[in-house]
Amino acid sequence: MTIAKIIAGRSGSDIVACDVTTPVSEIVSMLAGKRIGALPVMRAGAVAGIISERDVIYRLAEQGASCLNMPVEAIMTSPAVTVEPSTTIDEAMALMTKRRFRHFPVVENGALVAFISIGDLVKDKIDAVEQEAAAIRNYIQTA
Repeated sequence: MTIAKIIAGRSGSDIVACDVTTPVSEIVSMLAGKRIGALPVMRAGAVAGIISERDVIYRLAEQGASCLNMPVEAIMTSPAVTVEPSTTIDEAMALMTKRRFRHFPVVENGALVAFISIGDLVKDKIDAVEQEAAAIRNYIQTA
């Protein structure tokens, strides 16, 4: 299975993102208001980085509240590690585990087409296991 399966039916217009110039205080409001853990950060239509709760917390610990007035570009994780729709779910999970992060921008031909989380990948894996179990139960019952 590939990332394309997970993002099928999603619209790029549903992606919550921000610009590199967005103040960190606004990012905090966006993350809390949408109850999400990260956002892709854009520059001129391309993914420039990712801003996560962890980025904000680490910078607050280092610099205090003054970081809230900075542009997000000053504290984001950059460059962003991205995947393509053709990336397998297992490859994406392995990369998330190895690099210790939980979100991916999905990019196709240089354009952001989706933003996925570890939760999206785990849900797909659980759905696959449940379908396989149902198929095995059905086979056993009809055998």
